[in-house]
Amino acid sequence: MTDTTQRPALPDHLSIDPRSPHYVAAVFEHDVGIRFNDKERMDVEEYCISEGWVKVPAGKTVDRKGNPLMIKLKGKVEAFYR
Repeated sequence: MTDTTQRPALPDHLSIDPRSPHYVAAVFEHDVGIRFNDKERMDVEEYCISEGWVKVPAGKTVDRKGNPLMIKLKGKVEAFYR
């Protein structure tokens, strides 16, 4: 399984929200995985490797604009391409 396209380096701080200054569209052309405290998480909205945190939705709770409320979890964060 060889990939002929060059993958961009994963940034230290990345968000999936296009309105965020930490959004990088080129990264999302490939499948990105996040490992938090040695377990793979599928619900991560934003992460920072150097500061050691991820933001995940707090259940089904939404704010007044309809966006999910986020909670910040601290721990060991690893980002990788699948």
